[in-house]
Amino acid sequence: MEGYISELWDFTRVNVTQSNLQELKEIWAQWDDEVKQVFYCNYGDLPYLLDINVDKHLLRALAQFWNSAYSCFTFGNVDLVPSVEEYTTLLRCPEIQADKAYSRAVNALTSVKKLMNITGMSE
Repeated sequence: MEGYISELWDFTRVNVTQSNLQELKEIWAQWDDEVKQVFYCNYGDLPYLLDINVDKHLLRALAQFWNSAYSCFTFGNVDLVPSVEEYTTLLRCPEIQADKAYSRAVNALTSVKKLMNITGMSE
């Protein structure tokens, strides 16, 4: 919408804390390769995030432009959604598989039934 100025920042506050990851790293180190493989199958590249050093200054700068309502960065009138490759560069984590898509399976039948209920239709 031309001329639209978001008022989101007037009432949104972003707090960022980083937990001590040492306990998680120790748990990961105790697991054998088979358990780690099962974890990878279920959760993807999540363990790689344990080894990332967070650049607090970069994170603070990016958080100022993050639009949580639209899940994108907003710079003036421009919305930007970084690609997976750009995120891996920002995080300094090249091990993450950029060709792997993460999505939650949608139960279409349930969605159709909900839509039918909303519209008052029957099966």
